[in-house]
Amino acid sequence: MTTTPTADALHAELQVLQSQHLELVNESMNHAGYFDGKESHFKLTIVSNAFEGKRLVARHQLVYGLVNALLTSQGGQVHALAIHAYTPVEWQGQSPDSPLCAGQNKA
Repeated sequence: MTTTPTADALHAELQVLQSQHLELVNESMNHAGYFDGKESHFKLTIVSNAFEGKRLVARHQLVYGLVNALLTSQGGQVHALAIHAYTPVEWQGQSPDSPLCAGQNKA
């Protein structure tokens, strides 16, 4: 059985956005220092009416505000969170690749 406490906690915190689509991908295995079960690098694709009228930076600030306690800067496990935030009108099924992690991606 695979446990995903960090991913589960991220999902729980994001429920307030009442998203129409939420995809959270653990990308930790693509980064240096990976071990089985590690939850440190995630890609979030989220579609919500909560993003209406907000610029990209405000959308990211909203998401970070919700998950702040889970970030390593606050003592949590999440080192990197690539956020792709869309309104329902903008959403076309896209989920861009995450950026490289300070040159530490595995080849």
